[in-house]
Amino acid sequence: MDDKKLAQKFLDSPQLSLKSFPLLSSCLPSRYLGEYDKAWMEDNVLEAKQALGYPLEALDSISQNSPAAHFDTLLYLAFQHADSDRSKKSKYVRIGHSRLAFLGEFVASLTLAEYFLQRYPREAPACIRERIFGLTNKRLLPYWIKVVSLDNLIFPYDDIIKMKRHEREPVVKQVFFALMAAIYLCFGLTEIYRVLFEVFGMDPDAEDCQPKARRQLEDIDYVSSEYEGKQLTWQEIVAYKILQALGYPLPMSDTIPEATEARNIELGLGLQLCFLHPSKYKFEHPRFCFERFEYVGQNIQDIIMAERLLMKHLDAPGYWIKEKHRRLLLNRLCGRYLREKGLHKFIIYGEERIQTYEENRKLRNIASTAVQQALHGLAYTVYGKPEVRRLMFEYFDFERVMPKSP
Repeated sequence: MDDKKLAQKFLDSPQLSLKSFPLLSSCLPSRYLGEYDKAWMEDNVLEAKQALGYPLEALDSISQNSPAAHFDTLLYLAFQHADSDRSKKSKYVRIGHSRLAFLGEFVASLTLAEYFLQRYPREAPACIRERIFGLTNKRLLPYWIKVVSLDNLIFPYDDIIKMKRHEREPVVKQVFFALMAAIYLCFGLTEIYRVLFEVFGMDPDAEDCQPKARRQLEDIDYVSSEYEGKQLTWQEIVAYKILQALGYPLPMSDTIPEATEARNIELGLGLQLCFLHPSKYKFEHPRFCFERFEYVGQNIQDIIMAERLLMKHLDAPGYWIKEKHRRLLLNRLCGRYLREKGLHKFIIYGEERIQTYEENRKLRNIASTAVQQALHGLAYTVYGKPEVRRLMFEYFDFERVMPKSP
């Protein structure tokens, strides 16, 4: 295909039809749906919407400027897994489903991470990961799909009886994550909570998703401006340098001045926690706070990079974008971004760890990556998602160092 025809193909694609919602537009199919696609939608979409608790009104009654107007299309793509008849016959359907499933995995992870971090403020990320795995592991996902009677839309009834568990689980996992992405694109992150806990009926208190018993850290404040009558030297000397380098505090138009002051205080304390390596306070509270910031930062970093790649590579299948995503966020690359800005000099390590790093400097890659993810977690909790985008693509410039193309 020559350049002219290729350009015309993209211009005629539904993926360029929504200027107000670029991410949603990039997840639409690359071609307009055909008769067979519309026939499947007429037969099954109403059943799927009813099972998920959505109104059965026609698309004609919804404004085309609303993301909800495209929910039926995304819902159709979500059920067209790689083994379905339409995916086998139509490449654009197969690619559309794989892109949704790629995004949905990060959406579900971020949603549940935020929920459990707020519900269990004294638990470490290891416990949170175990709780999330207990709710969304591949052996349990077929049960959630069956609870809302969506299993017949994924497999024909005869195939369900004949299929073995290892054949059924990967397909259900892809469909589940694609559904999460479709809901996220049309209704936002908060709607995911309703679907998970009200529609699917996930129980965070179930015995199967309880974490192993671990040592509880004492809630002692080691990073306040005053501790035992002594000022922290890090705060006096280094804090203003990091604030200046990152462009903090950002100008915010709060109606209540106290809110701005409180945000700036949280920002200062958070920056101290982000640069306190776990080796400094190995079994104490600062390590616990650092790990939670790192956990949030890892999740928000993953979803922002996923959204960026989906909007940049409109014709790429999900497995290609997944590999590209992995290579862009390698530990050695993320740590390099932080070191190029000179921020690694402000990380506070334990004495034993400093000696280890002097002997093998490659070990610093993981530490600097953890600090960078903690910074992203702090930026997300204090300023929101747009600030993480600014740090990733404007300040650190994640896309400058391009790994070998997959």
